[in-house]
Amino acid sequence: MPRPAPDPLPSVAAPSPRRPDVVRPPAMTDVATVAGVSHQTVSRVLNDAPSVSPRTRALVLAAVEQLGYRPNTAARALATGRSRTLGVLCMSGTLYGPASMLSGVQAAAREAQYGVMVVDLPSTDAEVLHQRTSLLLKQGVDAVVVIAPVPSSAEALRAAAGGLPLVVLEGEPDGEVDGVCVDQVAVGRLATEHLVQAGHRTVWHVTGPSGPTGHYESDGREAGWRQALTDVGAEVPPPLPGDWSPRSGYDAGQLLVRMAGVTAVFAANDQMALGVLRALRERGCRVPEDVSLVGVDDIPEAAYLSPPLTTVRQDFAAVGRESMQVVLAQIESGARQRARVVLAPELVVRRSVVPPLGDHPGRSWVQASVR
Repeated sequence: MPRPAPDPLPSVAAPSPRRPDVVRPPAMTDVATVAGVSHQTVSRVLNDAPSVSPRTRALVLAAVEQLGYRPNTAARALATGRSRTLGVLCMSGTLYGPASMLSGVQAAAREAQYGVMVVDLPSTDAEVLHQRTSLLLKQGVDAVVVIAPVPSSAEALRAAAGGLPLVVLEGEPDGEVDGVCVDQVAVGRLATEHLVQAGHRTVWHVTGPSGPTGHYESDGREAGWRQALTDVGAEVPPPLPGDWSPRSGYDAGQLLVRMAGVTAVFAANDQMALGVLRALRERGCRVPEDVSLVGVDDIPEAAYLSPPLTTVRQDFAAVGRESMQVVLAQIESGARQRARVVLAPELVVRRSVVPPLGDHPGRSWVQASVR
């Protein structure tokens, strides 16, 4: 009886050759071949080395463009010890100011060919700072930019960042960490002086929050308001507290309509000015005929309010550019520079400010509103 045939052995596919239709990404050697130079020369061009002639640089860049070559960032980081990535800690990113500063930093980083990794910062508590900064350090960022009012000593922040380049935006003006900010005292002075020069006897102020959520910006604007009134011998009314939100401006406006003689209001940001505007109108007060109003930030909606809002603009794009310059200086030098860059604000005059009416400013609308 014939023996049964053994089961066939499983077949093993031989390795297939590289498929001709699969195209690998261009490498640095391909760029070198097309440009007719060595790969070391290509590397020098891509790293902006000064020892390359303009003609050679142009040949290499043309080859890069022709091939669509993209540098291997992981390999570059291993070779140079730099990731070309900026870590950003951002607090209150939903507010116009911090969000605009973040946008300015991102634009400046792109221009400098840096990537940006953003981590939210719910508070400036030392433990939170350390935890959030650790997240950035694990990603190998080259520097840390903080968009938040950090503690005055900044010890926790410096400890969290270790030896990395570190820059704080809108932090304490006289702090111990490199920083870029707008002159917040000048912001308050510009707004108040504009109202005083229009003829108003004094100016009421709706402040930003105190404490770690807005301390330096709020305090600086309030200080500028006080200085401007004191300089002309005007009465300094008690400030009305706000928290940057339209609701807090509305609440402050509800108090203002119960006070006789109010003809001018400086709100510490445009969102609160919007709340003040609504509260005044609900009680029959006309802006600017009865009360003039100035805000801060020049939000996109400010020009389209009724009336268009006079405000103090902060150049957030410039804040981003300057912060990138400070970061790059630290990276190149390997040391913190103790740099403090303070930028000037700009008054944007629209139609929410006019001279007070009559010999008794505010009398007609206040008396009508409390009946």
